[in-house]
Amino acid sequence: MKLLPFATLLFASLPAFAQKPKPTENLVQYAHPIVGTQKMGHTFPGATVPFGMVQLSPDTDTLSYEQNGKYNPDVYKYCAGYQYDDKTIVGFSHTHFSGTGHSDLGDFLVMPTTGPLQLNPGTADKPQSGYRSAYSHQNEVAEPAYYRVKLDDHNILAELTATNRVGFHQYTFPKADDAHIILDLMAGIYNYPDKNVWTFVRVENDSLVTGYRHTNGWGRTRTVYFAMQFSKPFRGYGSRNYSKKEVYRGFWGRFNQTKNFPDLAGQQLRLYFDFKTAANEKIKLKFALSPVSTAGALQNLRTEAPGWDFDQIKRQGQQQWQQELSKVVIQAAKREDKDNFYTAMYHAFLSPTTYMDADGQYKGLDQNVHRADGFTNYTTFSLWDTYRALHPLFNLLQPKRNADMVQSMLAHYSQSVEHMLPVWSHYANENWCMIGYHSVPVIADAIVKGNAPFDANKALDACVITARQQWYDGIGLYLQLGYVPEDKSGSSVSKTLEYAYDDWCIAQAAQKLGRQDIYQEFSKRAGNWQNVYDARIGFMRPKLSDGTFRKEFDVLSTNNQGFIEGNAWNYSLYVPQDPAALIKLMGGNQRFVPHLDSLFTMHLPDKFFAETEDITRDGIIGNYVHGNEPAHHAAYLYNWTNQPYKTQERVRMILKRMYHPTPGGLGGNDDCGQMSAWYIFSALSFYPVAPGSNEYALGSPAVNGATLHLENGKTFTINVKNQSDKNVYVKEARLNGQKLTRPFLAHQDIMNGGELTFLMAARP
Repeated sequence: MKLLPFATLLFASLPAFAQKPKPTENLVQYAHPIVGTQKMGHTFPGATVPFGMVQLSPDTDTLSYEQNGKYNPDVYKYCAGYQYDDKTIVGFSHTHFSGTGHSDLGDFLVMPTTGPLQLNPGTADKPQSGYRSAYSHQNEVAEPAYYRVKLDDHNILAELTATNRVGFHQYTFPKADDAHIILDLMAGIYNYPDKNVWTFVRVENDSLVTGYRHTNGWGRTRTVYFAMQFSKPFRGYGSRNYSKKEVYRGFWGRFNQTKNFPDLAGQQLRLYFDFKTAANEKIKLKFALSPVSTAGALQNLRTEAPGWDFDQIKRQGQQQWQQELSKVVIQAAKREDKDNFYTAMYHAFLSPTTYMDADGQYKGLDQNVHRADGFTNYTTFSLWDTYRALHPLFNLLQPKRNADMVQSMLAHYSQSVEHMLPVWSHYANENWCMIGYHSVPVIADAIVKGNAPFDANKALDACVITARQQWYDGIGLYLQLGYVPEDKSGSSVSKTLEYAYDDWCIAQAAQKLGRQDIYQEFSKRAGNWQNVYDARIGFMRPKLSDGTFRKEFDVLSTNNQGFIEGNAWNYSLYVPQDPAALIKLMGGNQRFVPHLDSLFTMHLPDKFFAETEDITRDGIIGNYVHGNEPAHHAAYLYNWTNQPYKTQERVRMILKRMYHPTPGGLGGNDDCGQMSAWYIFSALSFYPVAPGSNEYALGSPAVNGATLHLENGKTFTINVKNQSDKNVYVKEARLNGQKLTRPFLAHQDIMNGGELTFLMAARP
């Protein structure tokens, strides 16, 4: 497969590759946004800065979420809007998710065209029936904070960059008397005919347009405001309203709103702006977003992008990426290792996303306007995924941001009429997607690791109140019976196991804060995982409300077996808070190790995951599903057995098979950075098996060395001797010269600064 042309060096005097990176080496060149844009990766190659509100990138088709009144499964591959195998680009929209298994967004699609005006996007099989354009990967460049593509049908070079809240477009046109820039307010990701609740547009003058879009769907009250400014006055403009005929529309019908009318509103609007261009003339467009108002969007534009220097905005964006990527500087034997590592760093720092104006204002869950006081407010919390490794990575490399994310969760809680911490939230909406209450491990991990510049006791109270909400997803039955019964609440085993882990996290935070009553209550609840273990078969199994295990049961199937996005073989290993107790319950080392071995070595026939749309063969090793999250800790469980060397070989195998710097290079959805965070930790040699604990489990370093530049000003250096594709076993590990006798590392050992040295070998 031919790769895209990737980023050029920011510092031309440096070599393109060096085994031992210099402090000034351009790390942006190794971060490839195009990775994971086909199959199940669902990342995107757009223009954005770290944790940016604007994530501006191309969309390659416009499939509807529904087809004949039912879910259209083909839409799933467009979760991020872009598919590498598509031959056309529909346009460039300003909001996207990275690697989610569900979707929304795709707001404010912009497309430059020439020739007769077309306001219909056309179709992939007949692209010239609409405004979309063919393109070639040969004429496409994707870098952090920059995207460029040639739109072949219109002979236009499109370039994109961004600040936090402003998308910056630069279009180089041919000579044309009939050039247009289209603003499609109907377009969206996971779109359907009634998704737009309302759109509003004001043409303020001959170069400034403002408005908003309110959508239904995953986020049912999501409203995004915009301000769009052109570098050149348009000659004229117009619109078309595709809304269904309304019974009553007032007296607006007296006006011709299709041509040069400045005050527009409707459910389904498309606008166009006309220009006359000279050969190679550049028309620039700045598009600012706000969660609050058009005035907020305009102020964001003026604050972050007051001028028209496209290259300066690009440089600033790439400097921000260089700063973030430089938090870890690795040594690697092969270019591919650097590509994989810094691409993972790029993915990990895309979300959560900023959700407030430059002055701190944002719209809250209660739909009122709030101001973030002393913190940056964030959204896009895919917590079922990201509590496992992404937020622990932030506690290590981005502690200030992670503390702000916790404060954002607490703000969500304070605005919640249900008195719940976020489950899966974005744009002032709770989506209730997935199970558990996984804000809890994020908050507990921050408290236990000493990264809590917020009111930790108030945060613990929010965790406790959330965990006591008996109306939510089987919790009342869980408290009554000690497990969630399958005949009363589906995915019951997964819920029981995840509630028990979250409860353990509450107990750890309570212990840290001296709240003994809470510690006792939730330590007891944390043992509920044992209630769904069937010792007769050696697996977790759905239990009914009468206390019996359900008879019909298949340990390999992912469908209707009491689990969500996983089967019993993977989920039976989900007791990250107490692997030692799990191993004892499953028969000790003698029985547990062969069971864990079989997870990686057996063959899982396709029929057992065929009905699970976000799992493909690419993300599976044996029966271990790396392309989904529930078993991400499994390879590290050997550290609690008498064969820890198997963790080392399994981790290195997974790194090699599941991550490649190619468009199909991920074994599953990146899930807002979780897959990438797993890579970063594992390549560096340690992993947070149980967030909420101070302890990391050691693995096998896949780099030749690394320096972590910590936010507290200290550095932690990882030295690796004799590392290679064959030398995957740790012969010896020393922390600050002292030999480690256990395969574990404390968080504070890293934050204090120092050196971790590995001596590698080809045999255990």
